[in-house]
Amino acid sequence: MNQNLEEVSKQFYSARDFLYLGRGVCYPVALEGALKLKEISYIHAEGYPAGEMKHGPIALIDKEMPVVITLQRANKQFEKTLSNLREVQSREGRIIAVTDSDRADDLREVCEHVLEVPFLHDLLSPILLTVPLQLIAYYVAVLNGTDVDLPRNLAKSVTVE
Repeated sequence: MNQNLEEVSKQFYSARDFLYLGRGVCYPVALEGALKLKEISYIHAEGYPAGEMKHGPIALIDKEMPVVITLQRANKQFEKTLSNLREVQSREGRIIAVTDSDRADDLREVCEHVLEVPFLHDLLSPILLTVPLQLIAYYVAVLNGTDVDLPRNLAKSVTVE
């Protein structure tokens, strides 16, 4: 998996913007992925609920826009999310899926990259899905030459109220 993450990062480290999508418990995972990318690579990234993609972010999607989708096995809205991804694909968006789903083959039909994590339990799934997003942010930051250990303007602790 680590080698795949590095390869994905090499393809997208020069992107100016990223869109992260997720449904249900994967929405906060998408927000975390976008936050980490912003914090350490200084690339604009936005997390958005996958079901709301048509209400704004879809206008930004083109061949230069990496779209990262987090998809949990327990997601009862898999078909709707797949439909969202087809819309991204039709706009030439470059899709990276991070999933523990047993339907990864369906995702490969529309995604440029499918990164699989093991499925352990519905409650642990969001944690496991977060790790590859953090590693992508790390590799992108390193490729861009930013100091991942000391991000600019980011406090390690809150000292002022």
